[in-house]
Amino acid sequence: MKVIRTTQELRLALRDARRGLIPTMGAFHDGHRSLMRAARIECEQVVVSLFVNPAQFGAGEDLVRYPHDEERDARIAQDEGVDVLFVPSAKVMYPDGFATWVDVEASGGEADARPGHFRGVATVCVKLFNLVQPDVAFFGQKDAQQAAVLRRVARDLNSPARLRILPTVRDADGLALSSRNVHLTSEERERALALPRALEAARSADDPVAAARAAMNGLEPEYVELLRIGDATLLTAAARVGATRLIDNVVVEGELG
Repeated sequence: MKVIRTTQELRLALRDARRGLIPTMGAFHDGHRSLMRAARIECEQVVVSLFVNPAQFGAGEDLVRYPHDEERDARIAQDEGVDVLFVPSAKVMYPDGFATWVDVEASGGEADARPGHFRGVATVCVKLFNLVQPDVAFFGQKDAQQAAVLRRVARDLNSPARLRILPTVRDADGLALSSRNVHLTSEERERALALPRALEAARSADDPVAAARAAMNGLEPEYVELLRIGDATLLTAAARVGATRLIDNVVVEGELG
């Protein structure tokens, strides 16, 4: 596996092959591994980006606290057969004088809860799509709204990249895997289980939003909403447990692909 830090090196490392891209912010867990394995099966060359993107964090969010262990991430990527691990600095992705942003019209869920978030996500992913030129980009269902926004960006800007959304990977107790879970204390982790349990219990209710809110067991959600994403309807929610912000969703109708 090659670890690459500059765009020039990246271009030299890319070969004429069916290419898969997995955009990440690192702190790899089994959810990331599932994306790498899917890309390894489907693509001849697998590129994983590792970049904690400051542009998608708002004021007061956890940019400084975001987990970071590049050496561990590189070992995991190597174990999963990744061909290229792209680890750019902020200066590489946003050089001096950078002034071009991708603004996306989006509403509901994370778009309303984190103004400007999808502007940062879309901008960095368009840059990655341009640099890597992937045939397929892989995302997890936990970030389904982000993937849906990026599908529209790819369509609107005529990117040939096709986006795949793979099922959320969960711990045995049902908590969706997230890099931020490392910040949860044992007591907070127990409280956090109210989020996936409420969504699962409410997915078949006549009013899933009301049912999920009623089942939160003292957890105060930032939002609980139904979102239409492609051919699927998702019951999605966000909540803070201590200082850690968690998101999760379940499919209520249809299928994500």
